[in-house]
Amino acid sequence: MYTVKGKVNKDSLLTEHMPLVKRLAHHMKAKLPPSVEVDDLVQAGMIGLLDAINRYEETHGAQFETYAVMRIRGAMLDELRSSDWMPRTMRQDMRKIENAMTVLQQKLGRPPSESEVAKSLKLSLADYQEMLGEGGGHQLVYYEDFKNEDGSDNFLDRYAQDEDADPLRALMDTDFRQAVIDAIDALPPREKLLMGLYYEEELNLKEIGAVLGVSESRVSQLHTQAVARLRATLRENAWTGPA
Repeated sequence: MYTVKGKVNKDSLLTEHMPLVKRLAHHMKAKLPPSVEVDDLVQAGMIGLLDAINRYEETHGAQFETYAVMRIRGAMLDELRSSDWMPRTMRQDMRKIENAMTVLQQKLGRPPSESEVAKSLKLSLADYQEMLGEGGGHQLVYYEDFKNEDGSDNFLDRYAQDEDADPLRALMDTDFRQAVIDAIDALPPREKLLMGLYYEEELNLKEIGAVLGVSESRVSQLHTQAVARLRATLRENAWTGPA
C-alpha cells in the first residue's frame, strides 16, 4: 500500500479495491429498476474510487476502505440522478395519481378502482390509462424523495435517520423492506400477481400479458398503477405512523 518513500501507493490501492466497486455496484443494482445497468454503476464507482485515492489522507482518521465506500457510493448515486429520464411534468402527474389514491383509500377503506381514480382526477378512463402508459418506468424510490424541496422531513427520512449513512442501504436495512412487502400484499389481486410475475418470476411484459390475457401496453399501465399504489401506501403509512 505504501511506496519506498512511505507514501500511499495509488496503483496498489486501485487494484486492491476494484472488487469493492463491483460488489457495491451489484449490491445497489439489486434494489434498482431493471433499466439500470450494473456496468454503468461500476464505471461510476471506479470514478469514485479514483477520486477517493486522490483525495485520501491518513489525517482523515479513517481507514481508506471506509472513506472509499463513501466516495464510490456517492459517485454511483450521482450517476443515477443524472440518468433519471422521466420528465418533471410526468413525475408531477404521477404524484397527482398517488395523492388521489391516498384520499380514495382513506375514504373507501380499500384500493380504489381505475374508474374511481380517473373520476377523482376529472379524467375519462381512457385519458387516465393513457397517463399511466406515459408514466411507464415510474419507480418506487426516487433520490429526491429523501428530501422535500423546502428541506423538511419527508416520508423516506422516517426510514433513514442516520444522515451519515447511504440512504438507499439504510432504507433496505430498516423497516422499509417490510413496509414494501406489506404494501405489495395489499395490492388488488391482479396487480399483486403482475408484480410477482415481473419481479420474482422475471417474466417480460409480453409474457405477463399472455398470463393475464391483456396486451403488453395494458401490462405496462397496470405496472405503473401498481407502483403508484405502493408509493401512496408507503407515504400514507409514513405520515400517519410514529415519527
